[in-house]
Amino acid sequence: MSYQDVYASWKSDPEGFWMEAAKAIDWDQAPSRALSDLGGGLYEWFADGMVNTCYNAVDRHVENGRGEQTAIIYDSPITHTKREISFVELRNRVATLAGALRAKGVEKGDRVIIYMPMIPEALEAMLACARIGAVHSVVFGGFAANELAVRIDDATPKAIIAASCGLEPGRVVHYKPLLDGAIDLATHKPDFCVVFQREQEVAELVEGRDVNWHGFQYGVEPVDCVPVEGNHPAYILYTSGTTGQPKGVIRHTGGQLVALNWSMKNIYNVDPGDVFWAASDVGWVVGHSYICYGPLIHGNTTIVFEGKPVGTPDAGTFWRVISEHNVKSFFTAPTAFRAVKREDPKGEFVGKYDLSCLKQVYLAGERADPDTITWAQDQLKVPVVDHWWQTETGWSIAANPLGIEELPTKLGSPAVPMPGYEVDILDEGGNPMPAGELGAIAVKLPLPPGTLPNLWNAEERFKKSYLTTFPGYYETGDAGMKDEDGYLYIMARTDDVINVAGHRLSTGGMEEVLASHPDVAECAVIGVSDQLKGQMPVGFLCLNAGTNRPGEEIVSEVVKLVREKIGPVAAFKLAVVVDRLPKTRSGKILRGTMVNIADGTPYKMPATIDDPAILDEIKDALQSIGYAKG
Repeated sequence: MSYQDVYASWKSDPEGFWMEAAKAIDWDQAPSRALSDLGGGLYEWFADGMVNTCYNAVDRHVENGRGEQTAIIYDSPITHTKREISFVELRNRVATLAGALRAKGVEKGDRVIIYMPMIPEALEAMLACARIGAVHSVVFGGFAANELAVRIDDATPKAIIAASCGLEPGRVVHYKPLLDGAIDLATHKPDFCVVFQREQEVAELVEGRDVNWHGFQYGVEPVDCVPVEGNHPAYILYTSGTTGQPKGVIRHTGGQLVALNWSMKNIYNVDPGDVFWAASDVGWVVGHSYICYGPLIHGNTTIVFEGKPVGTPDAGTFWRVISEHNVKSFFTAPTAFRAVKREDPKGEFVGKYDLSCLKQVYLAGERADPDTITWAQDQLKVPVVDHWWQTETGWSIAANPLGIEELPTKLGSPAVPMPGYEVDILDEGGNPMPAGELGAIAVKLPLPPGTLPNLWNAEERFKKSYLTTFPGYYETGDAGMKDEDGYLYIMARTDDVINVAGHRLSTGGMEEVLASHPDVAECAVIGVSDQLKGQMPVGFLCLNAGTNRPGEEIVSEVVKLVREKIGPVAAFKLAVVVDRLPKTRSGKILRGTMVNIADGTPYKMPATIDDPAILDEIKDALQSIGYAKG
């Protein structure tokens, strides 16, 4: 079947389509229907089915004769450790951990916060919660104490599972003091904390509250999987909260199982037994969907990687891991590829490894600029697929579905909507825009299985954030357009569309032009306040390693380029060369904070920032061109 056939079959019978997809999941009690309309824009999928995530991700593969297949490959260039865990070993470890949690009083519906680095035990903790019907909330390891405290008070966990430390190249991140600080700050107190002691740093345990990961499992009976309702929350994942109180996105169990399983073959083109690697972190949505749940549910081997794209030890790390572990499908963020490209623009490291196992690469997390995609295609000689989704949706809104058919690639586009998503481009009044015109991207309700049905204990906020602006639609918060073939172009967050003398312009479009300059490794464009025109664009350029031309020469060349490609209407005249851009730990550029610095307006230090010192560098660069005076 072609993509068009598959999409049409969903559109003509959405419920039939998803009921068919649901047959690939092992239900304790099959759902009687796919969709429940609760009214007011709220929907649930497979609500009356009974099912268990851990059973589908682990036990059923053992029972179906795949117990000796490797479930998890752990590869940590930071600790020089590699190990493999089979499905049967994973089942035994998870069943014992789940038994130990239950013996200390954790039951179905209780919340458990997980605060761990990229080690297999993080996945084991997630699966152990799923096994007994507890609702986990993974918080990115190393988040500041006050950020963790906010999440403790919102989720009110019975238990917290943490590691003694995390590891970054050249430094140890002390998790336990952060955890202790967070519990001191939080109003809600967990009954107990489980601490996995890493040899790099053994943490002090608080008597009466903290238990040792290994010790508290000693002599415990393993437990079986507890069936839960299809609409039972599998987890809460807090959006990064760069703007105010983080939102607790919830994921229902039945819909997540069906959607993620469907996506593994149809989008990522892997069969059970193939090795799939998402180079992300369990603290982010990619880690939930495509390090832990998606691959394991589908019977794939997943990789838990503790390292960086460059510096652990060099720009060839990705290629080593792919070659060594026989990775078929690889998923990372464009920012990771830009880091590799900046260090190794000619791809000399690529040639050192046999990458014949690699069949496709997927990019997501932010816009994949055409320059990065072209570089990756040239180096790797496989399809490089930009696909677009969000923490809220849990899986792709738009993609090139290689497991159905490979559609033509259009640079700058994550291709076409997946079944379940009817995507429209709307003007401010909610009217559909013609092809090629920039507007707000919105998805017709109901959203498909696996997407957020609500926010944790915040229904009004859910409606206000996502359903109010365009009635009958889910508001994505992204701006973009569709072409005459139905391909989507995600140009910027709605907040990043700037208004220059009445013209709505996408910063993403300008960044695309800047990134096409041969000396530019990475860039960002923001809109700064301007008395005459309302806003003016300012560009930030990070140059390739080994570039020794004067920065002002490159700036004048990119200014000319934008004028040629976008036109004088962009009023693009200012750019500065910087060493690095301020980013969240997941690699998103903090454009809003840069705007505040430029305009001299007060701002709160983003909780998710990777390195606060970068903001001073940005301020200095902006002052050199007459901004950031405040």
